[in-house]
Amino acid sequence: MLLIVIELVTKANAVKAIKVHEMGGPEVLKLEDIPIPFPGKGEVLVEVHAASLNPIDSKLLRADPAYQNAADHPLTPGFDLAGSVVEIGENVKHIHVGDRVYGQAAFIRKGSGAFAEYAVTPEDSIARMPDNISFTEAAATPLAACSAYQALVEHMKLTKNQRILVQGGSGGIGTFAIQLAKHLGAYVASTATGKGIQYVKDQGADRVIDYESTAFEELLHDYDAVLDTVGGEIYRKSFEVLRHGGILVSMLSRPDEALMKKFGVRAVLETTKVDSKKLGKITDLIKTGVLKINIAEVYPLQQTKEAFEAKEKEKILGKIAIEVKKSFA
Repeated sequence: MLLIVIELVTKANAVKAIKVHEMGGPEVLKLEDIPIPFPGKGEVLVEVHAASLNPIDSKLLRADPAYQNAADHPLTPGFDLAGSVVEIGENVKHIHVGDRVYGQAAFIRKGSGAFAEYAVTPEDSIARMPDNISFTEAAATPLAACSAYQALVEHMKLTKNQRILVQGGSGGIGTFAIQLAKHLGAYVASTATGKGIQYVKDQGADRVIDYESTAFEELLHDYDAVLDTVGGEIYRKSFEVLRHGGILVSMLSRPDEALMKKFGVRAVLETTKVDSKKLGKITDLIKTGVLKINIAEVYPLQQTKEAFEAKEKEKILGKIAIEVKKSFA
């Protein structure tokens, strides 16, 4: 009798989450019932309304040893989320129950994973979301916007009348980077192709180069900064467009000492830090209309696998969001 009661209580408190039991591609993503997580010291429990996909989600799925060892203790993937705070742990100082928040809940950031109906995350990984956007828009913002801000403001210290090349301007980071660079008064060139050409123009790019038909390194010279979101050969060729003393910030490639010395420039591999302080800066930029969120597609939580497949197979302009709150109405 006691076992039956416990089972009924467990089912009553069960919520939906995407779980991963092993490394792999989108096929390893499974929708399962889990108990509502409990916030510990310095943590908050968020009822998730929306989440979003980032390239790192797929990358970790295939490469992170934590997934390889998740057979007995499956993990919930996902970084970015937005939702309402329903419970707080000890020593939470700035977030309150009822706050509408956005930020991250990735397990590698000591969270419980964003692709779930409820998620636990450290207080410093979230902030109150802007009141002029939706939960879906908020969820599509944290990693991409903070990456652009950290690169342009903190690393490059980009200023008025400087020139920047944004590699991959139609992606999530590139979208925010173009908008932010224009706000800072810079001249912005960007690479894109197909429908992405008009897309990056709409974000404010002054010059767009079709990377499928034109070699950007033959056209652009003496630029102050390059933001690389592509890597590989594009990263290496990007050194050629910089002036002496310029800076290249890459999201993917480690600094190449030989190329730095050859061209007399600095190179940085950015590891983006999403925290409440930086999210506060992003909130101000959204509230004042400087940054606008571009969502390409929205998938319900139960179709997260399909969302991953679309992200990997298609050229996405902007971000893919995951709607969680209405998925199991």
